[in-house]
This record gives sequence, structure tokens and C-alpha cells, in this order.
Amino acid sequence: MSTTPSATRKGSLWRTIKAVSWSFFGVRARGDYEQDVQQLKPLHIVAVGFAGVVVFVGGLIFLATWVVGK
Repeated sequence: MSTTPSATRKGSLWRTIKAVSWSFFGVRARGDYEQDVQQLKPLHIVAVGFAGVVVFVGGLIFLATWVVGK
């Protein structure tokens, strides 16, 4: 059995959250990006990114209803 690169990737949840957060701002150091590509699993990045979008949109909705309600 051959080992695929995705099977040997070891990325922590915190590192994934950090990478996705920096990408939301559009600021990422090239060296960190290269490490993330090698270590993080794409499925984890998509899941954390989706959760981040849900939190962001929820925050915007809350902010809008709070401002309009006053």
C-alpha cells in the first residue's frame, strides 16, 4: 500500500483556524502558506472556512438587527 500525501498530513485545529482567519483578511506570509499547504487537510480547511462564514454572517445579522432596533 502506498502512502498518499494527504494521509501523512498532521495539522492541528488551531493551526487550521489561524490559516483560515488570516485568509479572510487576505494577509498571509508566503512561508506560512507553504507550510499550511503541506500540513493541513483540505477538508478541515473547508469545514473551518464554512464555520467562519456562518459566524461572520451571523455577526453581521446580529449587528444589523441591533442597530435597526435602537
